[in-house]
Amino acid sequence: MAFEGLSSRLQEITRKLKGKARITESDLKEVTREVKLALLEADVNYKIVKDFVKVIEEKALGQDVLKSLTPGQQVIKIVKDELIQLLGGEDAKLNFTPNPPTVIMLVGLQGSGKTTTAGKLANLIRKQGKKPLLVACDVYRPAAIKQLQVVGKQLDIPVYANETTKDVNLIAKQAMSVAISKLNDVVILDTAGRLQIDETLMQELKDVKKSVKPHEILLVVDSMTGQDAVNIAETFNNEVGIDGVVLTKLDGDTRGGSALSVKKVTGKPIKFAATGEKLSDIEEFHPERMASRILGMGDVLSIIEKAEESFDLSEAEKLEKSLKKNKFDLDDYLAQLRQMKKMGSFSSILKMIPGMGKLSDVEIDDKELGRIEAMICSMTARRKT
Repeated sequence: MAFEGLSSRLQEITRKLKGKARITESDLKEVTREVKLALLEADVNYKIVKDFVKVIEEKALGQDVLKSLTPGQQVIKIVKDELIQLLGGEDAKLNFTPNPPTVIMLVGLQGSGKTTTAGKLANLIRKQGKKPLLVACDVYRPAAIKQLQVVGKQLDIPVYANETTKDVNLIAKQAMSVAISKLNDVVILDTAGRLQIDETLMQELKDVKKSVKPHEILLVVDSMTGQDAVNIAETFNNEVGIDGVVLTKLDGDTRGGSALSVKKVTGKPIKFAATGEKLSDIEEFHPERMASRILGMGDVLSIIEKAEESFDLSEAEKLEKSLKKNKFDLDDYLAQLRQMKKMGSFSSILKMIPGMGKLSDVEIDDKELGRIEAMICSMTARRKT
């Protein structure tokens, strides 16, 4: 997880606070100092850290906290509340137009993961009952069109491409006509990126924006770019105008400071987070849930949503009948194992369970589950007589 270092530092602070019956001003200053260091180590923008710590100090140094019977919990609540605000405050949803198709334009630098994100987003939107169309607007990067077509084929989602022209505006307009004729109610434009921001890139995006008037412009940001992600977001917002941010590679070995900085700098919310390599590994970004995860408080709602999406109702009913008969065999175990694997890695699920944050340092090899599955599948079923 991108916030691994920050999470462990903040969880250590909260553990120290929980054990205190009374907190002095010197204790609070030590806590705010630790919070400051944790955020800086996570590569959060220095100015943002300064403002964040200042707010915590002002609220935590109040007499209501110092005289409280549970001052440690009060301070933890203040830190959590401010972390939620830093991450965006409220959930930000996609704005679907009542007169389809809704046009979503993905922008960002080359290598940020736009093409894969386009597929993931289309897959997520389809689960909401929509009929998306992917559009290949990156006519410069070698194999970019082919990559989107492969992604579309894997998901069984249509892809519009025109390899006979480099006119991106024309491609976007043609895609709109196709979407209307095929009754696609969402159009996702996978635009070109560059290795760095330049005038040509910005002008092309402005032209496409003017041509098809997208309802949502989402900036795809690689979480591993650190502080550069903030500068990239600010530039794209000033030049093109964005409506939200998609953070990719949040499962990677990165400090996550960009996620904590981008909303404050641009004023635009983080709408989605890509959490793995699978085309199903994307989720709506919930500031409160993410803050709870970072502080080791778990994320029960996300677990429930993943379970509802992954678990087969008929299999659940079958298991219920077996358990009522006091039976649970290897076939039942295998079915449960496979359904749990659909929810994501075992370690990521553990981090969402309240109180399990302290196990973040424990190495969990998900391949072991695969070995167990292989062992069960290699067995011969007992012949019924």
